[in-house]
Amino acid sequence: MPLHSRIDRSLAGDAPWLFLSPHLDDAVLSCGALIEAQAQGREIIVATIFTEAAPAPHTRAASSFLRQCSAHDAGRLFAARKAEDLAVLQDMGVQPLHLGGVDALFRGRRVPKPGSSAWARLLPEITHRYPTYRFDIALGRIARGDRALIRKLQHDVTRLMAQTKAGLLFCPVGVGRHVDHLITREAGMGNSGNVVLYSDFPYDLVSQPDTSRLARQGFVPWTWEQGLASKVPRIRQYATQADALFPDGTIPLKPETYFVPGGN
Repeated sequence: MPLHSRIDRSLAGDAPWLFLSPHLDDAVLSCGALIEAQAQGREIIVATIFTEAAPAPHTRAASSFLRQCSAHDAGRLFAARKAEDLAVLQDMGVQPLHLGGVDALFRGRRVPKPGSSAWARLLPEITHRYPTYRFDIALGRIARGDRALIRKLQHDVTRLMAQTKAGLLFCPVGVGRHVDHLITREAGMGNSGNVVLYSDFPYDLVSQPDTSRLARQGFVPWTWEQGLASKVPRIRQYATQADALFPDGTIPLKPETYFVPGGN
């Protein structure tokens, strides 16, 4: 059978692969089965972009997230999340990198308005780049203030590709429209010659990638079904997140979906 896409050709070799993860669980949630299988024969690097919170006062959206995680302190929660991620990836034989970006829930405006500090204690939304989850973070409208962040991340990812000599760069396709996922995709698209997009799980349980748009961009779907059962215990290792993500306790087994530049 001819090797019809870049990922097929890469599978035949042993060049390193670099995965960009928006948050401290996304790469394993979306790509864990492929990552663990490939880590047996090649170097796998998972670079997580948004790995930090910020001190209070917090928006209602951020406070709601903390309650969902049964956490009272954002700094301690994110320290625990980083420890979880390191443990999971090291167990899988993967090299973890934490890039230190601030999660959208906690990302402040670069320059608060004059005299806003007193108001910020009463209404933290006025000093945050994404004041709400539903109407800001989840609508996929990247704030103008994050344009410089995207440029910096593109530079950082290009540098990482050179340092790791990665043959493929995996980025989220952005199912669910979470701004951090879209920013992560944009950070990787500067390396379009190597990029593979992955479908964002568990967002893709309720929404689907825009396959027509991806086809127009030259991407073809590719699935990985081996070792899916091994993902469940890995996901549960993210103990601060698993119950909030899967409140009924069931983690569905779903083939991992990727979009690969075809025919080149």
